[in-house]
Amino acid sequence: MAKVKTHQGTAKRIRVSARGKLMRGKQMAGHLKVGKRPSRLRRLRQRVTVEGADERRIGRLLPYRNK
Repeated sequence: MAKVKTHQGTAKRIRVSARGKLMRGKQMAGHLKVGKRPSRLRRLRQRVTVEGADERRIGRLLPYRNK
């Protein structure tokens, strides 16, 4: 069976936790940070888990992730 290529755009944005969960960064943290409260910016730095509805779709783009 042929190898499946990993989608590099997804691989750079999604990390796999120690328990195998897919973790993503939050949106709205890229620029225009002056108008945002410091507490909000701290929250935006944290990673969150990928929603269950998207997990299968993203999992196909990362075929060789550690489970």
